[in-house]
Amino acid sequence: MPREIYLVKVGMTMTEGMVSEWFIADGAKVKKGEMLYALETEKVNLDVDAEMDGFVKHTVEAGVMLAPGDVVGYIFAFDEPIPADFAGVASPAAAVVAAPKAAAPAAAVSAMPEPVTADSGDGRLKSSPAARRLASELGVALAGLAGSGPGGRIVEADVQQATLQPGFSAGAVSQANVEMKINASPLARRLATERGIDLSQIKGSGPQGRIVQADLDQAPLASGRAAPAQAGPTAGSSVPVRGMRKTIAQRMHQSLQTSAQLSMDMTAQMDDAVRLRGQLLKEWDGEARPTYTDLVIKAVAKALVQHPMMNSRFDDTEITLLREINMGLAVSVPEGLLVPVIRGVHELSLKQIAQESARLAAAARAGTLGLDDYAGGTFTISALGMFGVNSFTPIINQPQTGILGVNQLFDGLSWEGDKPIKTKQMNLSLTWDHRSVDGAPAAEFLASVVEFLSEPYRLLL
Repeated sequence: MPREIYLVKVGMTMTEGMVSEWFIADGAKVKKGEMLYALETEKVNLDVDAEMDGFVKHTVEAGVMLAPGDVVGYIFAFDEPIPADFAGVASPAAAVVAAPKAAAPAAAVSAMPEPVTADSGDGRLKSSPAARRLASELGVALAGLAGSGPGGRIVEADVQQATLQPGFSAGAVSQANVEMKINASPLARRLATERGIDLSQIKGSGPQGRIVQADLDQAPLASGRAAPAQAGPTAGSSVPVRGMRKTIAQRMHQSLQTSAQLSMDMTAQMDDAVRLRGQLLKEWDGEARPTYTDLVIKAVAKALVQHPMMNSRFDDTEITLLREINMGLAVSVPEGLLVPVIRGVHELSLKQIAQESARLAAAARAGTLGLDDYAGGTFTISALGMFGVNSFTPIINQPQTGILGVNQLFDGLSWEGDKPIKTKQMNLSLTWDHRSVDGAPAAEFLASVVEFLSEPYRLLL
């Protein structure tokens, strides 16, 4: 029997995604561990590996939006024949792969609607997944095409028309990207095709030199236009609620509707923490660069060991105290907010936490987070101190029981008798689910976090 290829589910909150690119052609051989397809969701783009050797049979085309767990294809063992009429069992929303379309005759092409510029206005080209795939196969650079689809979108017929032009030869840019085995993320590959960028000329800044979106944003486009500016919305414009923004809106609203959230603040004396961090920056030079958030992460991990009810999940009939302590770290990206997870944080040293949090933050902003990086969070930390925030009310990342907000370090006052003393202080903002934990236990937990930060050398034990 053939082995199903599923659309991989990334984290508990994924509701839809697509195969943005098949790395193994329909009917071609694949070996276990080779890249099979590129997964694209509202939060993450990643490569999915084959789980066995065999021949690959696609049942959906790239670009079709599906639910996690839907079957997108099959792998047949080498000694297992593929029936000629095999279509498999795919999601009703999925388009079954058909035979390649023949190039449109010249008369039909000339009768197409007048093409318009496919520039989206932000430096990117609008094109359908099928058009991108065909352009990649034929070596056509999308940057040189005008789109005849809705709103100037480049469609398959536009790519086919380009091949009929006198003197056509496979575009060097696209052909180089196809033929060379370039270490690039799926998103970077797609953007390179859209912008007409030769990936072989790009130096990657991701892990192991992997080319990521940030590298392409710094590269000139094939047409000579500047790379798209990362500008925010302007007055009078509208911002579509879709992708990551839609997911965040739905989840935050659901969190407030389905739980009893309360919040409180406490102030930690940070003089010793400031001194400790300065010493560690010198001691770990070149190995790790601890932040104040890293100190808070370690303090929270130790406090959760002492107060296990805060590391729990509320269900209708029971409250489950979780064995693992996995810290979600909210990271801001241009599209919204990602929450990668530091797993087993209570068993890590402060140096290991600093290294892992730096890795996750960099990967989140580069778009290279993997499946395991999102999995299993039991408590979340959100830091806004770098924006000068002194207090805020973070919203719980369901189904967790609590989330801690990290505010800015500021100059405060303490007293020695009647004498005021200038000190470094930090407010911590805790939001918790009152269904799981009452106010007094929540305050005791937050007091423990404050105590660890006020006596930071205990974080090294």
